[in-house]
Amino acid sequence: MDNTNFTTIEAKRKSGKHLTPIERGIIQALRREGKSLRQIAAAVGCAHTTIMYELRRGTPAKVHVKGPAPIYTAKRGQKAYENHRANSRKPCKIEHECCDEFIRWVIDKFRKEHWSLDACVGYAKANKLFNPKYMVCTKTLYNMLHSHKLAISLFELPQILSRKQHRGWNRKNKRIMGRSIEERPQEIADRNEIGHWEGDTVVGKRNGQEAVVFTLVERVTRQYLAFKVSGRNCDGTAEAIKQLQQEYGDRFSQVFKTITVDNGPEFENLSSIESCGTVVYFTHPYSSWERGSNERHNGMLREFIPKGKSIEKYSADDVLHYADIMNNCPRRLLGYRTSQELFDEFLDKVYAN
Repeated sequence: MDNTNFTTIEAKRKSGKHLTPIERGIIQALRREGKSLRQIAAAVGCAHTTIMYELRRGTPAKVHVKGPAPIYTAKRGQKAYENHRANSRKPCKIEHECCDEFIRWVIDKFRKEHWSLDACVGYAKANKLFNPKYMVCTKTLYNMLHSHKLAISLFELPQILSRKQHRGWNRKNKRIMGRSIEERPQEIADRNEIGHWEGDTVVGKRNGQEAVVFTLVERVTRQYLAFKVSGRNCDGTAEAIKQLQQEYGDRFSQVFKTITVDNGPEFENLSSIESCGTVVYFTHPYSSWERGSNERHNGMLREFIPKGKSIEKYSADDVLHYADIMNNCPRRLLGYRTSQELFDEFLDKVYAN
């Protein structure tokens, strides 16, 4: 019968579960009463073969021919189970000295060059820096990280702590400032061609007017450009675009074929650059996933410029340096090459024409 605070109905034992210490105690008691394997199995709720193997493990070997027959004890059965469980898994390489050199190298790259753990593993394999026997895979590194067996804290990888699933829905009840992303050709969405960018601004303190970082990400190479500008307004965006036009000159429209941005006030006049040959697209309101690469890279920039910290404290050279670090990190999706390598190859082709 049930009660409001407790129940006397025992939960049915799930098939495939290991025996518990309590169940081993039941086996011991019923065995001493002379019950058969099937009777014990029915009481415990498992197969009779499970009882047979448990009795074998928990019954000591007979020492003398004339001595009493050894009997099963729950304590011995539990100890045998724990010993078998301890030996049932392959020992982790990272806990042995054979991988020390690789682990030190990973930590050094992570701390000094801000490489991800996967970038370290992939780059080392691609360039054959270590004997594969003395390396561990990315999953093992992250398992060790979560188990606190790696000399890196979870707080040093803030993106792990902030990962979450996003819903995919669009709000179309707000005016879009120019050409809608719905008009963007499918080949751009499929990342089949280099030269298509996503843009946004990274804000420091939200109270008051101060400098922000204008950012662009190329959709294929993931080349990341970041500029410190005067503010989150049209003038700040114009400053960054002017720098790019001065750098690339008459090749600007070949390097920046399209730019996709949101409907922020800083991009209100961005469509004016279409006169130079660059097409500008605007995402749907509240649809940041339509600029997923840019959002991802802006999150990586937060490792250097935390939220809430004034960007006025960073120089323009500091911001450029942070972007360089990100561009020189090997990426799995790029075959463990860097964004800078691929983008430089693209520029060579542009200037060769």
